[in-house]
Amino acid sequence: MTTDTTNPTIGRRNVLRLLGCAALSGAAVTGSASTANAQSDGSDLDAWFENTSNYDGIVDKTGTSEVTVTVGSQANGGAFGFGPAAIRVDPGTKVVWEWTGEGGDHDVNAEDGSFSSDLVREEGHTFTHTFDSEGVYKYSCTPHTGIGMRGAVVVGDAASGASQAESDTTSDEDGSDDDSEGSTDLDAWMENVSNYDGVVDKTGLSRVEVTVGSEANGGAFGFSPAAIRVTEGTTVVWRWSGSGGSHNVVDADDAFESKLVSDEGHTFEHTFDETGTFLYECSPHKTLGMKGAVVVASEEESGSNAKIAEPFDDPGMADLGGIALAGIFGTAMATPALYGVVSWLKEQSSADE
Repeated sequence: MTTDTTNPTIGRRNVLRLLGCAALSGAAVTGSASTANAQSDGSDLDAWFENTSNYDGIVDKTGTSEVTVTVGSQANGGAFGFGPAAIRVDPGTKVVWEWTGEGGDHDVNAEDGSFSSDLVREEGHTFTHTFDSEGVYKYSCTPHTGIGMRGAVVVGDAASGASQAESDTTSDEDGSDDDSEGSTDLDAWMENVSNYDGVVDKTGLSRVEVTVGSEANGGAFGFSPAAIRVTEGTTVVWRWSGSGGSHNVVDADDAFESKLVSDEGHTFEHTFDETGTFLYECSPHKTLGMKGAVVVASEEESGSNAKIAEPFDDPGMADLGGIALAGIFGTAMATPALYGVVSWLKEQSSADE
C-alpha cells in the first residue's frame, strides 16, 4: 500500500499525554540502572542496553579524532536517546555530545563519575570529553536512565561483551549475509550520505516515520533516519519538512514512488509486506547523498508488530505505534528515574493552558 497525503496535525497536548504514558510504562517495567560496574572491565553491553530501543550494536568511529553524539534523539518512546547509543573510538578521541533541545532536561553522566555534564535542555548545547585510556565507558541521562536513555564509548581494543557485530551495521542489516530479496551492501549505497550512522532499529512498531528534507548532505537534503530496520507488515510514513525544495521518495527497484513536492507536512506511506533490503532516493538530490534504506525483518526474527489506534499525523508520533496500551495507565508515577520526564510533561502541559 502506498499513499500520498498532506495531513493536519493533532494537538501537542495529546502528544504529551501519550508520550508521558509510554515513558511511565517503560520505566515501570525496567526500573533504574545500577551504577556499580567498573568502566574498564569489558562488561556486557547487551545487558547495559537491555531496554534501550536505539541500541543496534557498536558503531565504528575509529580513525576519527572527534565524534559527535546526539543528546535527545528519537528513542525509547520519545526524544530520550543518545545517537548513536554505542560507539568505538581510538584512544585520544574527543567525543562531543550535542543537545537537540527535545525531550526536556538531559545530562551525560558516566557510570563511574569520570565525566558529567550539566542538566540542560538548550538546543545546540555541547559537552566534550577526551578518552585517553582504553576501556568500556558507560553513561546515561540521569532523569531518563530508567526508560533506556543510555550510552557507551568503547575505547581502543577493549572487549565490550556485545553480541552484535561491532561495525556500522550488523551483518543481516547491511545485507552482506542476508539472502532475502533486495539485499545489498548498505555501506556502498550510503557512501556519500552524511547522516548515515548505521541502521536504526524500529522493529515491533506498526508505523514508523521518516523525515524528508532533514539537515544533511550540505543542506536540507536528507532522510532521517537514513536507514531503518522494521518488522514485516510495518507501514513507513515519510513526512516532508518543507525545506530543501522539492523532494520525492523513489525505490531503486520501482517498488514504490511518491510525488515530487515541497509542501511542509505532506506525507507518503508504504507498507512493507515482504522481507528484504529496500533502497530509495530523492531523484533531484540523489547525487548529493539524499538516499535511504528500509531493512525489513520477518516477524519470527524480530517479533510481531503491536497495534494501537491510527493515524499518527503529528511529527514524532508514528514511532509510538508499537507501544501496547495495556498496562500504560496506573503505572508507577513515583519512580525516581522518571522525575525529570514527569516534571517536563507537567511544565509543557501548563504552558498549553
